[in-house]
Amino acid sequence: MSSKQDNLVHKVLAEQKSRQAGYRERALKMYPWVCAHCGREFEGKGVKELTVHHKDHNHDNNPPDGSNWELLCIYCHDNEHARDQVADAYSDDAAGGSTDAGGTTNPFAGLGEMLKGKL
Repeated sequence: MSSKQDNLVHKVLAEQKSRQAGYRERALKMYPWVCAHCGREFEGKGVKELTVHHKDHNHDNNPPDGSNWELLCIYCHDNEHARDQVADAYSDDAAGGSTDAGGTTNPFAGLGEMLKGKL
């Protein structure tokens, strides 16, 4: 990479770190140090394992009232993002099934017609 690119990457990473420090500090002052999913309590040095999760997954959406945040332990935070990745992998396009009005894939769609054709 060129020096110009190095400087740009360094600047972006520094801005990201600064932004994260800002909303993390605000969230830790606003909310009790408890994981919103598993209920584990944190104190002292253990607080470093408590993360700020953006409910809408937009790290730039940091309202002053903290309504887009929840505190999650590192394990629950990883699980939350892993679930989103799995859901994306099993989207309607990947699953190949039809979708009902509720937005869920129906793996038995068309089964009746298939059985009629084979009997």
